[in-house]
Amino acid sequence: MLVAAVLDPDGRGGTLAELSGGVRPRHVADLPAAVRDREDSDQPRWVWSSTAGIYPALLRAGVRVARCHDLELTEALLSGHAGRWGEPRGVAAALARLRGLPVPPDRLRPEAEPPGFAQGALFESVQGDSVGIDDLIAVYEDQARRIAAVESAGRFRMLVAAESAGALIAVEMGRAGLPWRADVHDELLRELLGAPQPVGPPRRLAELTAEVNAAFGTRGLHPDSPAEVIRAFHKAGIDVPNTRRWVLQQVDHPAVAPLLEFKELYRIWTAHGWAWCDAWVRDGRFRPEYVPGGVVSGRWAARGGGALQVPKVVRRGVIADPGWRFVVADAGQLEPRVLAAVSGDARLARAAAEGDLYAALATDSFGGDRGKAKISLISAMYGQTGGDAAPALAVLRRHYPTAFEYVEAAARTGEAGGLVRSWLGRTCPPSASALRDAGLDPPDEVAPPPGRARGRFTRNFVIQATAAEWALVLLATLRTALQGTPAELVLFVHDEVVVHCPAEQAESVVAAVQESALSAGRLLFGATTVRFPLDVSVVGAYADAK
Repeated sequence: MLVAAVLDPDGRGGTLAELSGGVRPRHVADLPAAVRDREDSDQPRWVWSSTAGIYPALLRAGVRVARCHDLELTEALLSGHAGRWGEPRGVAAALARLRGLPVPPDRLRPEAEPPGFAQGALFESVQGDSVGIDDLIAVYEDQARRIAAVESAGRFRMLVAAESAGALIAVEMGRAGLPWRADVHDELLRELLGAPQPVGPPRRLAELTAEVNAAFGTRGLHPDSPAEVIRAFHKAGIDVPNTRRWVLQQVDHPAVAPLLEFKELYRIWTAHGWAWCDAWVRDGRFRPEYVPGGVVSGRWAARGGGALQVPKVVRRGVIADPGWRFVVADAGQLEPRVLAAVSGDARLARAAAEGDLYAALATDSFGGDRGKAKISLISAMYGQTGGDAAPALAVLRRHYPTAFEYVEAAARTGEAGGLVRSWLGRTCPPSASALRDAGLDPPDEVAPPPGRARGRFTRNFVIQATAAEWALVLLATLRTALQGTPAELVLFVHDEVVVHCPAEQAESVVAAVQESALSAGRLLFGATTVRFPLDVSVVGAYADAK
């Protein structure tokens, strides 16, 4: 059963329409109540413009839904598949393309505000729909036709369903929030940085600034300024191209040690310091806004708060509620296992049937040298050819030719300016020049021009995007398994999932996570021998996860 839903601008009323049976659309004064009634009776798949636009209003009313079809996310997938990556994906734009009319740009969403700040402190913003129910249905029916015309339509339907499920999870995670102890966060900041100062940086940063200046024999140098640091090294007779950690670690100079410590602590102070905690942690929870498919490979992004880039040391503040635990599951060696599954290389698949793929590969083909085995696979997937990679790649090419050719073919296609796709059908962006010809102006690093750089991009895309799909299917399957229990998904970072649950439920959550990983492998790749094992920890503090 499919039911289309449009939210009124007031965020309360709306319109519902069944997409079969000839039932006329009906307006309701209380959309959350109407959705709850239908969800309780037959759990339809809800068709709406944007999960991010309508689902928060439902959750605020205590209404959770099982399934949906997100038109905006699906339009982005379909446009990408057609080689029109990045074009407007809103329902109004899709409707204009369907009718041959000028295509309007997507509505800009405001930057995510910290909870409790600015207008959010007084009003919860509502993003009502700007199109009517008939328009929404027309776009859905057009999308259904286009999906059916896609090669491997069954896989693409799975991608659409997983992307829409991910959108539901993202909103639910943002509302649940990640447990965060502000007092513990304050303690660790004081331990690392010293006490906060009324004006200027904390004590430890001031001390390191003085050490850097003394090492250079200068006064007034700002260690947070790459340009000033590069000039200081130049005056000392050392030319460095930039101030990245790996570059500075190769420099023999007394300023390097305090400079590296300064960079690490400065990043913590500015990105996750006291101001960050005051802005983003409310009522014991960190509640960012997650963006499903926010990266071209399908990985998630976050709007505000740096949710997907929390340093390990700062995770000490992530502590489960009393009587609760975190179940932290991390997929190890995911991308090489994906390569084994998608390429159909039987020999590599046998190695990927083991708990440690690199060790099995080493025993099989690299004389027991696990390091060389790891280098070979990483080099193949990321296009590294120099140094230790060359002999390792030669072994890989000789012993695992099918897997090697899979990524080589993707690289050749990219170098020629062509498009490559993930296992389920997510399509890489066209080259930068092709996007500009279409009137779009993406950053070059997102879609390099034809040539070797683009070949490296497409070589990795077919693997990383498929790995993102496996993780998303695992997440969607796990959400279903946890429905009706107190357990809540609270964090998802690439190939790591964190569940917050009562301590007595932890064992069953671990089993559900493991089964979801098995299901994700079966759903994507069928009867493959490739295993996708998880490292699972049950901990009271996120930082204690292995």
